[in-house]
Amino acid sequence: MTQRIALIAGNWKMNLSITEAVALVSTLRDELKGTNNPEVLVAPPFTTLTAVREVVKDSPIMLGAQNMHWEDAGAFTGEISGRMLLEVGCTHVILGHSERRLIFHETDEMIDKKVKKAFEVGLTPILCIGETLEQREAGKTFDILRGQLGGCLASFITQGALPKGLILAYEPVWAIGTGKTASPEQAQEAHEFVRGWIEQKFGDEQALGLRILYGGSVKPDNISSLMAQPDIDGALVGGASLKAETFLGIIRHEA
Repeated sequence: MTQRIALIAGNWKMNLSITEAVALVSTLRDELKGTNNPEVLVAPPFTTLTAVREVVKDSPIMLGAQNMHWEDAGAFTGEISGRMLLEVGCTHVILGHSERRLIFHETDEMIDKKVKKAFEVGLTPILCIGETLEQREAGKTFDILRGQLGGCLASFITQGALPKGLILAYEPVWAIGTGKTASPEQAQEAHEFVRGWIEQKFGDEQALGLRILYGGSVKPDNISSLMAQPDIDGALVGGASLKAETFLGIIRHEA
């Protein structure tokens, strides 16, 4: 059976000054030095990427970005390209986060182009999918996940192959920043469905090797029960990743 390495990723969203970011990641680096931990990634705002890179460059902490454009360059005011992210030291990029979908009206088609471009330039995409509370209560969770997966990976379905390395993150929108968390059973049910969909479209090997993170009010006191589920391979952590104590608590609970 394929052994999937757990990943704990912190999405800082639009938070922390350069000084605060450096202080946080310095503590993480020092506390995690020489310990046996899952893989750890932080995704700071664009403005702090360079400063954070300098702190983590000799540590196992990986650097990710929160978004990117699907073009390499051009008249796209306010946007950042994948090649720019590579230049600043990023290895990963979060794509399709529910806040990008809901607030900035990103479509599955746009996200598909971003995922494709991320692979082309050498970034590892962390593709987010998930349903709203209204959709869950209407019994449409699997329909929504099926539609998002099909739309956001359309280019690869057409090619009949999915590049290795893709990371998926299931984030029930109703559990993001609300204090609510999907039960371990609810999360496992969604993750199992997603893995089954990948198997159907791309085969057993891709499905078994694919890491699927859970995102939605992850805390030190619920990470262990979530990670005990067979199809949950880590966490995409929001607010709890902004304080060293709570983020370390999540990392260490999984270690």
